[in-house]
Amino acid sequence: MSKFANLTRRFFSDDEGATLLEYGMLVLLITVLSITAVKNIGSKVSNGFNTVNTNLPN
Repeated sequence: MSKFANLTRRFFSDDEGATLLEYGMLVLLITVLSITAVKNIGSKVSNGFNTVNTNLPN
């Protein structure tokens, strides 16, 4: 029975999985923010080029 108790105690005190989950969530957050930033900046740059293109003389 003490072997089972030791195994159970070790299982609940191990925090490596929690650390991996935190890093995964951090990577997910950075990815979402990067995609959002690229979409917003890309549309603004595209609009700027379209404005310059329409204002150029023929």
